[in-house]
Amino acid sequence: MSIAFTFPGQGSQAVGMGKDLAEAFPEAAAVFAEVDEALGEKLSDIMWNGPEETLTLTANAQPALMAVSMAVIRVLEARGLDLKGKVSFVAGHSLGEYSALCAAGTFSLADTARLLRIRGNAMQAAVPVGKGAMAAIIGLEHGDVEAVCGEASGLGSCQIANDNGGGQLVISGEKQAVEKAAALASEKGAKRALMLPVSAPFHSALMAPAAEAMREALAKVEKRDPIVPVVANVLAAPVSDAGEVARLLVEQVTGQVRWRETVEWFAANDVTTLYEIGSGKVLTGLARRIDKTVTGIAVNSPADVDTALAALLA
Repeated sequence: MSIAFTFPGQGSQAVGMGKDLAEAFPEAAAVFAEVDEALGEKLSDIMWNGPEETLTLTANAQPALMAVSMAVIRVLEARGLDLKGKVSFVAGHSLGEYSALCAAGTFSLADTARLLRIRGNAMQAAVPVGKGAMAAIIGLEHGDVEAVCGEASGLGSCQIANDNGGGQLVISGEKQAVEKAAALASEKGAKRALMLPVSAPFHSALMAPAAEAMREALAKVEKRDPIVPVVANVLAAPVSDAGEVARLLVEQVTGQVRWRETVEWFAANDVTTLYEIGSGKVLTGLARRIDKTVTGIAVNSPADVDTALAALLA
């Protein structure tokens, strides 16, 4: 019976996130100040005061979500949590994988902030606005969604981007192909096939230029083997080598986030509790739908931190 820490991805951002942590804990305030300095701008001001549309921009949301996650981690550690001693695995959803790796010591906080700014900008720039699209398919099996993507691919690139579990899959690619796949999914009995209001076709082959940008950026930063194994998005299996971590982060830009399989892997390997570290409760909700034997606990407020510490240090 063991514990894993998970770290949220894009979509979990909200104006005001992390402000209560910064006001309650000097260690949290220091994280936000360090991220601001690394990026050469007051990202914390956008996080706490908005406007929402500026925070939601990919290049802001990615480092901002990481900053909140790392603020929680630093507070837990300052109050006695030994990550290596207490936590068996870490994992993060898409950009959350960078948060997980920062928590596990692979990248410094400043380097993680800069990598995520590069990643956000590169993903946004990879595809002209309007060329790509994403859609959520609810209520079809993975194989059925893969099949409709294959049928639609005559109109362009189309693939599964996220397998979030609980019958929720996200597809991504060229707009015409994604629209066709969504229509086919409805015909095959999907409960819903919903085009998503996103700015780019994330986790698709169209992101190849962004993958190349990340290959270059990751080659230049100092990397250490994670102190806790990281369950990688594209493998749904643990990795402990810094070089392999970097290679998989490049692959992740165009590859599938295998979150359902990640949670299933945790359950099969005696992980009973998933602490979601950072903004929101998205991953906690997904865990509940994927495997009832795993308990999800969101940790993002000062009260959550106190409750988590009481359990983790017991």
